Amino acid sequence: MTELILLTFSFLIVALAAKKIGQWFSAIGLPYITGYLLAGAVAGPFILELLPKTAAADLRWIDEVSLGVIAFVAGSELYIKEIRSRVGSISRILGLVLLIALPLGGVSLFVLTNYIPFTAEMPVTQRLAVAILGGTILLALSPPSTIAVIKEVKAKGNFTRTLLGVTVSMDVVIIVLFAVAVAVSSAIMTGVGFSPTFLLLLVVDLGLAIVAGALTGLILHAVLSAPFHNLIKAAAILLLGYGIFAGSHWLTAISKGMLIQVHAEPLLIALIGGFYITNYTTSRKPFEEILHNISSPVYVAFFTLTGVGLKLDILLATLPVALALFFIRFLGINLGAFVGSKLAGEPKAFTRFAGLALITQAGIALGLAREVAVEFPVLGDAFSTMVISVVVLNEIFGPMFLKEALKRVGEANLPEAHGTDSVRNVLILGIEDQSLELARSLQGSGWQVALADTDQEHVAHFQETDVPVHYVSAITEDTMAELITNTTDAVVTLLADDADNLKALELAYKRGITRQVVRPNDLSQSDALSEFGALVVDPTSAMVNLLEQTVRAPQSAAILLHQDSGRELVQVTVSNPDIDGQLVRDVRLPNDVLFLDVTRDGDVILPNGYTRLKEGDEVTLIGREPSLSDAVMKLGF
Repeated sequence: MTELILLTFSFLIVALAAKKIGQWFSAIGLPYITGYLLAGAVAGPFILELLPKTAAADLRWIDEVSLGVIAFVAGSELYIKEIRSRVGSISRILGLVLLIALPLGGVSLFVLTNYIPFTAEMPVTQRLAVAILGGTILLALSPPSTIAVIKEVKAKGNFTRTLLGVTVSMDVVIIVLFAVAVAVSSAIMTGVGFSPTFLLLLVVDLGLAIVAGALTGLILHAVLSAPFHNLIKAAAILLLGYGIFAGSHWLTAISKGMLIQVHAEPLLIALIGGFYITNYTTSRKPFEEILHNISSPVYVAFFTLTGVGLKLDILLATLPVALALFFIRFLGINLGAFVGSKLAGEPKAFTRFAGLALITQAGIALGLAREVAVEFPVLGDAFSTMVISVVVLNEIFGPMFLKEALKRVGEANLPEAHGTDSVRNVLILGIEDQSLELARSLQGSGWQVALADTDQEHVAHFQETDVPVHYVSAITEDTMAELITNTTDAVVTLLADDADNLKALELAYKRGITRQVVRPNDLSQSDALSEFGALVVDPTSAMVNLLEQTVRAPQSAAILLHQDSGRELVQVTVSNPDIDGQLVRDVRLPNDVLFLDVTRDGDVILPNGYTRLKEGDEVTLIGREPSLSDAVMKLGF
């Protein structure tokens, strides 16, 4: 036990390093799991030997906890209400991909076993088992990676909903097929063969998994409904995930000497439990929230431990085979998705790019590969290593293919390149007394302001003001083309209809405008209105917060209220190429101007003298006029 505790502690240190390495990989555009796998492999017995050869086996409990959570996540992502409207297309694409890609991958893998070092000398029965198991596992997809790309490009539409439905449904189907594949492979390798008894046992195994999964869902619901702290609930979910695997192994062990040997697939049990919670209880939201909170450290631990178990000699030897399997899988999925989309009557663009969007692969495939290593020791880590080499390729190229597919079908809401000029331009939507005062105040600060509204009466009432006003019949791309351009720096929307506010924010985002402010009419719409990065201003809470700031820090509030005539706050976009790469301490600004913060790619940095500025940074300064004007001229605009 002491050795296990020390080994666990050592592994946790490696996992912390792996998390940082994963962040570096993500920063350069590579999947974070590649960083985790690499960190584990480097720390493992083949390179630095920080962890022994037996680490992957001795720390199997970490694998089982992680796999339980991964399966819970997979089940929770299959939310029937979200995919109901696209069931026809989803089922056709899913069915054709399975019908074409599954046999293509299995047969190809069987042929390739003649050239894979660890399978070349195996008997035909074992090679057939490798083909059945590997062909099944390699069709698993990656809902988390798919969702991450969809969120990144803010994609929406029929194509997006369908491919997400296919991705989630595929993992459910693959885990069921994996349970069947394990039973079939076991029968082939042990020489039991196929008989009515075998088929009955297979039905019993699947039925037992369904019952155990439903029971798991009930236990989860009871835990989530109890008045416990979220930390206790999270611990209970982790413990239950481990318990499912421990219980499954125990059941298999005690039934070994009996008339029939029972095997309930633990991944299937956990997946059904997550599916049950999401679709048939009131605990969906707290379940998803806890899974979101614990999934990051779980993924780090799982992928790092997977890297520790990698056989690097086998990985290098099977790399040509991995490349062949990558292309075979790519071909099978694209062909199946193309035919399925055709049968579903989808548009031409949808049909052309559906397969390209289904290449990404990650957690479930690795989890199933690890399960094979446990269920079939004769295949062991060598089989897992071969699958991992293919998964890494799919995880590297899959998100790029998916992003390109979303662009090609026109459902990616990526911002355009934003132009720059020396004059700040703002569009204020919604003409009223407050918006007019805001326009005049911004004009006094050197901004070029335009006012617009969808209400003709408002436009007519303020027609004689000193600010240009415009009437737009509706908030559409055509009507707003001249008002929201690639030189517009900010959009403030105060319209009476939140649906119009949302449309305006989406158009601004697509134009690359990052400064968006919205005043909601219905606070329940705040989350939707902030989807495109807008700052949501609720007048009531804004006033309370301002009064609180006035009490706690009167001078800062005086600056915001323009009651401190000496100092002001200003936000500057760094556009001077001479500033790009300079340290804050090396930028020569007037002595009475200070940096408050730097915003880069949505992240706020509290700067010090050694913070390096980059072109495109948004910098907040505090200082006195005219020193601020000099600083703005120095940095950009």
